[in-house]
Amino acid sequence: MSDEVIPQGLWTGDYFNEGSGRDGVFDKLKEECGVFGVFGHPDAASLSYYGLHALQHRGEESAGLCVTDGGDFNYHRGMGLVKEVFDKDRLASLIGDRSIGHVRYSTSGDSKLTNAQPLVFKYRDGDLAVATNGNIVNAPKIRRELERSGSIFQTTSDTEVIAHLIARSPKDFVEAAKDALQQIVGGYAFLLMTNDKLLVASDPNGLRPISMARLGDAYLFSSETCAFETIGAEIIRDIEPGELLILDKDGLHEDRFAEPQRKALCAMEYIYFARPDSDLNGSNLHSSRKRMGRRMAQESFVDADVVTGVPDSSISAAIGYAEQTGIPYELGLIKNKYTGRTFIQPSQELREQGVKMKLSAVRRVVEGMRVVMIDDSIVRGTTSRRIVNLLREAGAVEVHVRITSPPFKNPCFYGIDTPDSRELIASSKSIEEIRQEINADSLEFISPEGLIEAVAGNNVNDYKGGLCMACFDNDYPTRTDFNGEEQFGCSC
Repeated sequence: MSDEVIPQGLWTGDYFNEGSGRDGVFDKLKEECGVFGVFGHPDAASLSYYGLHALQHRGEESAGLCVTDGGDFNYHRGMGLVKEVFDKDRLASLIGDRSIGHVRYSTSGDSKLTNAQPLVFKYRDGDLAVATNGNIVNAPKIRRELERSGSIFQTTSDTEVIAHLIARSPKDFVEAAKDALQQIVGGYAFLLMTNDKLLVASDPNGLRPISMARLGDAYLFSSETCAFETIGAEIIRDIEPGELLILDKDGLHEDRFAEPQRKALCAMEYIYFARPDSDLNGSNLHSSRKRMGRRMAQESFVDADVVTGVPDSSISAAIGYAEQTGIPYELGLIKNKYTGRTFIQPSQELREQGVKMKLSAVRRVVEGMRVVMIDDSIVRGTTSRRIVNLLREAGAVEVHVRITSPPFKNPCFYGIDTPDSRELIASSKSIEEIRQEINADSLEFISPEGLIEAVAGNNVNDYKGGLCMACFDNDYPTRTDFNGEEQFGCSC
C-alpha cells in the first residue's frame, strides 16, 4: 500500500472498508458474509484463499482462515480484502489438510479485528473454530442468559454464542453442536472445526445458501458455487435445511440436528447478492435474472429506445427485458470498480460528485433517448434518484425505472443489513410517491408472483417457491419476536 496519508474525513473509519456504509454514496443493501471450507486436501489454505477471493463480493471488510492437519490450529485474520490480508508467505505458513475461511461485512457486530472470523477458541476437548454466514435472531437473549451464568464473551459478534453453547455442554462435540443449533433461531450456514472434525450446518429453513463439492478425494463447502468453479471442483449438491454434515478420519457422515421446516431461501440472493455465475437450487443466477427481466417486460412494458441495467447485478435482468421487448440493450451506465465501496464525502456537493466517481452515464448511448433503467431494488430511494439524474444529465429525454424485486418494506432478521423500516422508502410511500421522489417518468416493480415464477425452478410447488419474501410481504418463516431482544441484520 502507498504511504500516502488519506484524510480521515473521506472514510467511514480508520481503514478502507470499515463500517456498514449506511452513509455511503449508494444506499444499496449490504452483502451478508461468505464461508468456505476444505476437508482432506493437502493444500487447504491455498484452495480456501481462491475460494474466499471468489466470495469477496459477500464481504469486503475482513477475511480470515483457520487451518489444521489434526494438530494445533494455524490461523490468520485481518481487516481488508482477501488479497490484502493474505500474501504468499502467510499462506505458506498455514499448513494443513482442512480449513474454514470467512469474508465479513459487519452490520451488528462492531467493525474490528476481534470480530473477524473464523472465531477461534480453546475448550475442554481442544481447539474450536467457527465461521458463519447469517444471523441468530435470538442471540441477544441467549447471550444475556449465558453472561448471567458466568460466560465471558471476547467479541461483540453474536457468532460467539454458538461456541459458548457447545463449550457448556457435557456431551461430545457432535451432540453438543446439535444441542446448540437446536437452541438458536435464524438464518445461518455454519462451519465448525475441531482438531479432528469439520461440521457443516444449514438452518432448518435453508435461508442462507451453502453447497458441497468434491476435488479429488477432498470435500469443499461454499456459500456460493462460483467459488467451486474457480478451483475446478465438481459441485455435488446444496446442504439441506436442518442438515448436519460430519467429516472426520472416517469420511463424510450425513446427519440432522432438526427436521426441515418451510423452505425459505433468501429471495435477495437471486435478485442481488449472489454472483451471476453461481447456481442456487440448481438454477443459474444469470438465467434466473434474465427471466426476471422478461417477466418485468411482460408485466410493465413501456415504449422506449434503449434498455440499460445498473451494474452489476441488474445487467442480466436488463438483457432479459430487452430480449422480451425487442428494445436494444445498451451499456448506458458504466461502473468504476476501483473507488472503494464505502467511500463517503464530508459535504453534499462532494457526495453527489462521488456518485459520478462510482457510476457514469454513457452520453453517446443515452443522449436524446427514452431509457428503460433496470435495477434490482430500491432501499431509501437516494441511489435511484441519483442514477436517474445521471441519465438525465447525460441527455436522456425519458427515464423509466423497472425494479426486479417487489417493494422492499420490511427489515431482515436473517443476515441482510437492512435499516429500520422507517428508513425504507416503500414502507411509507406509494409507488407513485416513490416515482416522484426518484425523478423517474415511470416506475414499476415486479410482482411477487412474477418473481417466484422467474426463479423458483424445481421448487415451484413449494410455498412461495421455496423463497423467503419477508422483506416484501412481512411473512417471516421463523419466530422473530423475543420480547425486544431479537437481533436484526447480520451477526457474522
